[in-house]
Amino acid sequence: MESNKAQKLVTKILGDLDHAGIIINTVVEDLKELRVFAKKQQNPLATKVLRLTYEYIEQNDNFEIAIPDDEPIEDENGEVVSVAQGEIDPKESLSYLVSLFKDLENKNNIIDLKLYRDNLWSELY
Repeated sequence: MESNKAQKLVTKILGDLDHAGIIINTVVEDLKELRVFAKKQQNPLATKVLRLTYEYIEQNDNFEIAIPDDEPIEDENGEVVSVAQGEIDPKESLSYLVSLFKDLENKNNIIDLKLYRDNLWSELY
């Protein structure tokens, strides 16, 4: 995110997660606030991922979505299809997801945001 306020909010969310873990009400409100910045920046991927993230947390009272693989696999159409399997650490996964918003110009961050989007969508709908 380009805005200093958005960057400070990302840092706040990461600090809260590190210090206290996932506090549902707090993290949901912070993600909703961060989504406003994504909308102002006209970034539809970030906007959607943030909405799906807080909807998932509200619905499940947790964030049990896996962190994407370090080396994602693409299908014949160029769509990323590989996601990490195994144990999920909700706090670690949410922290990783939020950290991706620090640099929305990074190609790898965009790939991981797309994976999170697809996984959240399939879990919610």
